[in-house]
Order: sequence, then structure tokens, then C-alpha cells
Amino acid sequence: MVEALRAGRPIQKILLARNISRHSIIGEIVHLAKGKGIPVEYVPAEAFRKHSVALRHQGVIAYTAAKAYHSLEDLFRISKEKGEPPLYCILDGIEDPQNLGAILRTAEASGTHGIIIRTRRAAGLTDAVARASAGAIEYLPVAQVANIAQTIIRLKEEGIWIIGVNPTGREDYRRADFTMPVAIVVGGEGKGISELVKKKCDYLVSIPMRGKISSLNASVAAALAMYEAFHQRQAATHHKAN
Repeated sequence: MVEALRAGRPIQKILLARNISRHSIIGEIVHLAKGKGIPVEYVPAEAFRKHSVALRHQGVIAYTAAKAYHSLEDLFRISKEKGEPPLYCILDGIEDPQNLGAILRTAEASGTHGIIIRTRRAAGLTDAVARASAGAIEYLPVAQVANIAQTIIRLKEEGIWIIGVNPTGREDYRRADFTMPVAIVVGGEGKGISELVKKKCDYLVSIPMRGKISSLNASVAAALAMYEAFHQRQAATHHKAN
């Protein structure tokens, strides 16, 4: 791993077991990672084992990106090139690669301009995510940011409204105006949107539920919101044409 870091291989994050011995190699890994801005996370041994596909992981795992990330400025440029109001989806802590892959697939199909994910405690663009996206990862720009709340502030500076999809939202998501410049926020599995990020949202909307289950899978919630945006924008375009 030290050689990979020295050679500048694209590594999105490094996991270290909390009980790992702090010998010189580990110290060098941490030093090189921090110098390159690569997040380093210490996780419990039992949680660490879930991340490893090898029987002998030696307490260290590096995640390489299956595709290069974009910057926020890239996303703004892409929206301008499309000649459409910006439409992004912010994922506040999606950890399941299958969910992230499914969201990428829906985002690409619905015309969403880009996805924004966070660096820590979240799934990144791994090979598993690439497979789950069924090819969408090749066409959809994904920006990875250190702080979602700070990123929202930057988006607002660009005139983008922030709509959070959360069970606590008082308004039906179908009543929100997705034809304006919008970033849709979806929270992590079982946790929802963090309190800090909720406070940064301009609106909190919810998806009506008639059954006994109180919430939907994160990828399903994201899909409904993105396709509502797709429907509203298609309807607005048709109305202008007539």
C-alpha cells in the first residue's frame, strides 16, 4: 500500500482496524494519505471484517475509485452546457454499494446532472458500485466532498434550492417545485438526513406512506424524487412548446 500511495494511484479512502499495531509502516501510510488528502478511518475489528473480501487483510484496506470524481465546478459547467436549471442529488451518508449503484443508474436515466457524495462513512465509486450501476457510472458525473453542509452553502451561492427528502417533511414531495435549480438531498440507510444537513435544507418533503412501514429504501426514495423532477421538467418544457 505504501508503494501505491507513493506512486499516486487513485485511492479514495483507507480503513484501518482500531486495534492495529502503530508500527512504522502504518505511520507512513497515515502520513502519505493525509498528505494526499485521502480520508483515513479507524473502524472496529468486527466492522472491519465486513469490508474485507480477503481472509487475511492485516488490518488495512484501501478503496480505489472505479472512476475519477468530478468537482462541484464541473457539475455547474455541465448544467450550463445542457442549458437546463441545475438538478443534482446529494447523498448524505449512503453506505451500501448496491444502493449507491442503483441511485447512479436512476440519476442517469432521469436526466439528473450529477451526484454529490461525502468522503467519510459513505460508499464511494468502487467496482461493486460500478457493477450495481449497470454502466451508469461511465456517464454520470459524481462529486465527492468532505462536508455536505458546507457544500450546500456553496450550492446556494449558485442559486440552487435544497430539497431534503425525509420522513419528517411536512409537505408531499410532489408539491415541491423541481423545475427551479434544485439539489435533492437523500439520507443514509436507517439514519436519514443528519440534523445539521436538515437545517441547511430550504424545504423538507416526505413521501406519502399508506402501509405500516414508515420509510422507503434510500435508493427508492431518491428514485421517486428524481423522477418527479424529470416529470415536472418534461411537463414544463411541453407547456412552453405549446
